[in-house]
Amino acid sequence: MSILKDEKWMQHALQLAQYAETQGEIPIGAVLVKNECCIAEGWNQSITLHDPTAHAEIIALRQAGQHLQNYRLINTTLYVTLEPCVMCAGAIIQSRIERIVFGAYDAKIGAAGSRFDILRDTRHNHEVNCVGGVLAETCSHKIKHFFQQKRIR
Repeated sequence: MSILKDEKWMQHALQLAQYAETQGEIPIGAVLVKNECCIAEGWNQSITLHDPTAHAEIIALRQAGQHLQNYRLINTTLYVTLEPCVMCAGAIIQSRIERIVFGAYDAKIGAAGSRFDILRDTRHNHEVNCVGGVLAETCSHKIKHFFQQKRIR
Protein backbone atom coordinates (compact mmCIF):
# COMPACT_ATOMS: atom_id res chain seq x y z
CA MET A 1 0.00 0.00 0.00
CA SER A 2 1.43 3.36 -0.91
CA ILE A 3 1.86 6.19 1.58
CA LEU A 4 -0.41 8.37 -0.59
CA LYS A 5 -3.25 5.86 -0.28
CA ASP A 6 -2.66 5.59 3.45
CA GLU A 7 -2.76 9.38 3.78
CA LYS A 8 -5.95 9.56 1.68
CA TRP A 9 -7.77 7.14 3.97
CA MET A 10 -6.34 8.78 7.08
CA GLN A 11 -7.75 12.11 5.86
CA HIS A 12 -11.13 10.38 5.67
CA ALA A 13 -10.70 9.13 9.24
CA LEU A 14 -9.80 12.68 10.32
CA GLN A 15 -13.08 13.94 8.85
CA LEU A 16 -14.91 11.37 10.97
CA ALA A 17 -12.91 12.49 14.00
CA GLN A 18 -14.03 16.04 13.30
CA TYR A 19 -17.64 14.86 13.20
CA ALA A 20 -17.15 13.08 16.54
CA GLU A 21 -15.89 16.33 18.02
CA THR A 22 -18.97 18.22 16.83
CA GLN A 23 -21.02 15.62 18.72
CA GLY A 24 -19.08 16.24 21.93
CA GLU A 25 -17.09 13.03 21.59
CA ILE A 26 -13.33 12.53 21.76
CA PRO A 27 -12.26 13.15 18.15
CA ILE A 28 -11.21 9.74 16.88
CA GLY A 29 -12.26 8.37 13.52
CA ALA A 30 -11.86 5.00 11.82
CA VAL A 31 -12.31 3.74 8.26
CA LEU A 32 -12.24 0.10 7.16
CA VAL A 33 -11.14 -0.49 3.58
CA LYS A 34 -11.35 -3.60 1.40
CA ASN A 35 -10.23 -3.65 -2.24
CA GLU A 36 -9.61 0.09 -2.05
CA CYS A 37 -13.25 0.77 -1.12
CA CYS A 38 -14.56 2.02 2.20
CA ILE A 39 -16.81 -0.68 3.63
CA ALA A 40 -17.31 0.81 7.11
CA GLU A 41 -16.76 3.94 9.15
CA GLY A 42 -16.78 4.78 12.81
CA TRP A 43 -16.17 7.60 15.22
CA ASN A 44 -16.14 7.65 18.98
CA GLN A 45 -19.67 7.44 20.40
CA SER A 46 -19.08 6.32 23.98
CA ILE A 47 -20.62 9.46 25.47
CA THR A 48 -23.59 9.61 23.09
CA LEU A 49 -24.43 5.90 23.38
CA HIS A 50 -23.51 5.58 27.08
CA ASP A 51 -21.34 2.68 25.99
CA PRO A 52 -17.70 2.30 27.04
CA THR A 53 -17.10 -0.02 24.07
CA ALA A 54 -18.32 2.47 21.44
CA HIS A 55 -14.85 3.40 20.24
CA ALA A 56 -14.38 4.39 16.59
CA GLU A 57 -12.72 1.08 15.78
CA ILE A 58 -15.48 -1.03 17.36
CA ILE A 59 -18.21 0.93 15.58
CA ALA A 60 -16.41 0.38 12.24
CA LEU A 61 -15.87 -3.34 12.93
CA ARG A 62 -19.54 -3.87 13.77
CA GLN A 63 -20.62 -2.01 10.65
CA ALA A 64 -18.20 -4.01 8.48
CA GLY A 65 -19.41 -7.32 9.91
CA GLN A 66 -22.96 -6.39 8.93
CA HIS A 67 -21.84 -5.20 5.50
CA LEU A 68 -19.86 -8.37 4.76
CA GLN A 69 -22.26 -10.64 6.66
CA ASN A 70 -19.23 -12.16 8.35
CA TYR A 71 -17.40 -11.63 11.63
CA ARG A 72 -14.11 -12.28 9.84
CA LEU A 73 -12.93 -9.11 8.14
CA ILE A 74 -10.24 -10.77 6.05
CA ASN A 75 -8.15 -8.75 3.56
CA THR A 76 -9.12 -5.42 5.09
CA THR A 77 -7.18 -2.41 6.32
CA LEU A 78 -8.33 -0.32 9.28
CA TYR A 79 -7.34 3.35 9.36
CA VAL A 80 -7.71 5.06 12.72
CA THR A 81 -6.55 8.47 13.91
CA LEU A 82 -5.23 7.20 17.26
CA GLU A 83 -3.33 4.05 18.17
CA PRO A 84 -5.89 1.46 19.34
CA CYS A 85 -6.38 0.64 23.00
CA VAL A 86 -6.20 -2.90 24.40
CA MET A 87 -9.95 -3.49 23.92
CA CYS A 88 -9.86 -2.41 20.29
CA ALA A 89 -6.65 -4.35 19.64
CA GLY A 90 -8.35 -7.52 20.87
CA ALA A 91 -11.34 -6.92 18.59
CA ILE A 92 -9.01 -6.24 15.65
CA ILE A 93 -7.24 -9.57 16.22
CA GLN A 94 -10.52 -11.46 16.58
CA SER A 95 -11.86 -9.96 13.35
CA ARG A 96 -8.73 -11.03 11.41
CA ILE A 97 -8.05 -7.58 9.99
CA GLU A 98 -4.93 -7.84 7.85
CA ARG A 99 -3.49 -4.38 8.36
CA ILE A 100 -3.95 -1.38 10.61
CA VAL A 101 -2.73 2.12 9.90
CA PHE A 102 -2.95 4.66 12.70
CA GLY A 103 -2.04 8.30 13.08
CA ALA A 104 -1.08 9.45 16.57
CA TYR A 105 0.69 7.23 19.05
CA ASP A 106 -0.91 6.89 22.50
CA ALA A 107 1.80 6.62 25.15
CA LYS A 108 -0.75 6.05 27.94
CA ILE A 109 -2.85 3.17 26.60
CA GLY A 110 -1.69 2.42 23.04
CA ALA A 111 -1.71 -1.29 22.21
CA ALA A 112 0.21 -1.22 18.92
CA GLY A 113 3.67 -0.54 20.29
CA SER A 114 3.48 2.50 22.56
CA ARG A 115 2.41 1.08 25.92
CA PHE A 116 1.62 -2.48 24.84
CA ASP A 117 2.30 -4.37 21.62
CA ILE A 118 -0.73 -6.61 21.46
CA LEU A 119 -1.30 -6.43 17.71
CA ARG A 120 2.15 -7.78 16.86
CA ASP A 121 2.37 -10.33 19.65
CA THR A 122 3.28 -13.64 17.98
CA ARG A 123 1.48 -15.64 20.67
CA HIS A 124 -1.89 -14.80 19.10
CA ASN A 125 -3.41 -16.94 16.40
CA HIS A 126 -3.41 -13.90 14.09
CA GLU A 127 -0.82 -11.19 13.58
CA VAL A 128 -1.73 -7.77 12.25
CA ASN A 129 0.53 -5.71 10.02
CA CYS A 130 0.81 -2.35 11.83
CA VAL A 131 1.83 1.00 10.43
CA GLY A 132 1.90 3.92 12.84
CA GLY A 133 2.50 7.62 12.48
CA VAL A 134 0.58 8.35 9.27
CA LEU A 135 -0.37 12.05 9.48
CA ALA A 136 0.67 11.74 13.12
CA GLU A 137 1.09 15.44 13.73
CA THR A 138 -2.37 16.29 12.41
CA CYS A 139 -4.01 13.43 14.31
CA SER A 140 -2.17 14.27 17.52
CA HIS A 141 -3.02 17.96 17.26
CA LYS A 142 -6.72 17.19 16.86
CA ILE A 143 -6.86 15.23 20.12
CA LYS A 144 -4.61 17.61 22.06
CA HIS A 145 -6.62 20.62 20.90
CA PHE A 146 -9.87 18.92 21.93
CA PHE A 147 -8.64 18.34 25.49
CA GLN A 148 -7.12 21.83 25.73
CA GLN A 149 -10.49 23.32 24.80
CA LYS A 150 -12.25 21.03 27.25
CA ARG A 151 -9.97 22.21 30.09
CA ILE A 152 -10.65 25.86 29.19
CA ARG A 153 -14.41 25.26 29.42
